[in-house]
Amino acid sequence: MNTKNLLAPFIVLVLLCNTSYAQSSLQRTADELFNKFAYAKAIPEYEKLIINGYNENHAYQRLAECYLLLRDFEKSLPYFERFINDVDTPTNFYFKYAMALQSSGDEKGAVKWLRKYKKFNKNDARVKQFLKDGNLASVVFNSKERYEVEPVAFNSEFSEFSTFVHDGILYFSSSRKEKNEDTYGWNNEAWLDVFYVPENDSETAPRRLEGEINSKFHESSLVFTTDYKNDTVAYFTRNNFFNNKESFYTQEKEDKQVENLSNLKIYKAEKIDDEWKVTRNLKTNADHYSTGHPSINTERTLMFFASDRPGGYGGTDIYYSKIHPRGGIGKPVNAGPIVNTAGNEMFPFVNNEGQLFFSSDGHVGFGQLDVFATVADSTGQIKDVVNLGKPLNSEKDDFGYYAHDNGVDGYISSNRKGGKGGDDIYKFRFIPSLTIEGTVTDAINLRPLSDVEISLYDQVTSELIFKTVTDSKGHYQMLINRNKNYRIDAVRKTHPHKSVYFNTQSTGRATKLIKKDIQLEPVLDVKVLAGLNKIYFDFNKSDIRPDAAEELDKVVKLMTKTYPEMIIKLESHTDPVGSHAYNDELSERRAKSTYEYLIANGITKNRILSYKGFGKRMPVNKCTSKQDCTPEELELNRRTEFPVIQLKGNALTQSK
Repeated sequence: MNTKNLLAPFIVLVLLCNTSYAQSSLQRTADELFNKFAYAKAIPEYEKLIINGYNENHAYQRLAECYLLLRDFEKSLPYFERFINDVDTPTNFYFKYAMALQSSGDEKGAVKWLRKYKKFNKNDARVKQFLKDGNLASVVFNSKERYEVEPVAFNSEFSEFSTFVHDGILYFSSSRKEKNEDTYGWNNEAWLDVFYVPENDSETAPRRLEGEINSKFHESSLVFTTDYKNDTVAYFTRNNFFNNKESFYTQEKEDKQVENLSNLKIYKAEKIDDEWKVTRNLKTNADHYSTGHPSINTERTLMFFASDRPGGYGGTDIYYSKIHPRGGIGKPVNAGPIVNTAGNEMFPFVNNEGQLFFSSDGHVGFGQLDVFATVADSTGQIKDVVNLGKPLNSEKDDFGYYAHDNGVDGYISSNRKGGKGGDDIYKFRFIPSLTIEGTVTDAINLRPLSDVEISLYDQVTSELIFKTVTDSKGHYQMLINRNKNYRIDAVRKTHPHKSVYFNTQSTGRATKLIKKDIQLEPVLDVKVLAGLNKIYFDFNKSDIRPDAAEELDKVVKLMTKTYPEMIIKLESHTDPVGSHAYNDELSERRAKSTYEYLIANGITKNRILSYKGFGKRMPVNKCTSKQDCTPEELELNRRTEFPVIQLKGNALTQSK
């Protein structure tokens, strides 16, 4: 036995499967980066999809959006142009394309596509919104309910906010009372301290963090990182109290009264002899303004924080400082006017992709403080900000955003209606994109079918949502929405149209992928299945021409490789020149020569049920003689056809 010959097809199959898996994995990576607002990092991943010829239309659409969100409008236009004129392009891209054109200075083009968009979306207020304030990012970002939000079990009647998870433990700030604690005069609650609880344990009661981090004043916004020795250290916010010494900033009010302000500062804590010790009052602090709510990037090179120091754009602004390799904190740098407004920006958070999130009451939002994400280019320069939408944001204050590295789970703090205390902590879960994918196969031989046109429709509106084609392995993939009724139409020239109906009404939020394989019945037409050109004969001859042999070889391949149980008939026809008797005999000879060619090239006799000549009785045109027909028209009638008797099953008895 030649094991090499047996292994070769298996190896090829494994390689093809691995390639398909790698491409699908590449798209998941690109989409995850896109969903984390890391558009600059997503761009090269989508470009790889195009290079590999995998789900190109999806890649073109996402690349157009990435560059649009990065405000690199000129670069977005070529990607829009790759799909915008396709009849199956979702109409929401008309609006995005219009924004890209207007932002590139093409007012005429923008108006054209806005009008086209309005034909399909007459009541969309975003058109007026965009023309009014030009906020590209908030319009492009789909602010539908992309998050699930629910309160955590450990909320109390007091305030809880500002979470951070480290080694499976969730740390947060709370004013919950223990024993006979002093209360804070402003809201008659206890002073804020840092508490902790196992993250996924709804039964264990939170405990106050031991050591020097908690004091008799407010502590909040605890974050963990490492120092140059790779030891875990913590940064946190506290009133102006260090080394057991309280400091105040004294100022005179308009009524000549003097008030002492204990502004906020960021402190560093280190674990010494297994106990937290507060070891440093950062140089970014000062008595006459507040600095707080630190966040450290994954690389431990930048610290972001909020401050109302002089020289900002408004109340509190977001700043950042470089972290020296040995741990020193550099000079504060204002994050700039795209982030900061005349209002208050605070509670920054940097995710593992380096994207900055923060809360603001100065940007357009749903209520008071809302959570926003920044959009940055490959150099880290911030281009725009995006409101994360409802239900993550509400009509009240929403702040203290924290997300796990997976970009799916996290926490926010809010004083929204329905809470237990002043501020409560809510767990959110990003609703991931839902993908439908499958393999289209031939219902007879179960082999994958490439180049099948897959069209996705909304069952309710009959609107075409998306169109793609299957790859060389019969695979297709599309993004879909939840709570929808869909219809997939699968079409291939060799296989009749088939519709598949499904819905996502009950699809769980944790589900990211729906599998929907499709089988198509082939047409009963050898010419279509084999991709045949007509088989012609020379005038008054029955021998197989070279061009006819090439076509008959396609029939042999179809019957031996594609449908090895196919049974056919042979029918031969002539042109109208000559008598019926002459043409009947000629067509019979042509049918026989075709039959003999197929038999000689590997088709068993019981696979051809009959061969027969029909003479000039069944012309394909109106030719009746040499006088009223061109040579080309005459030749069209000299042909052989192959009616399909069966594609699969027990072979029938051969007869002539």
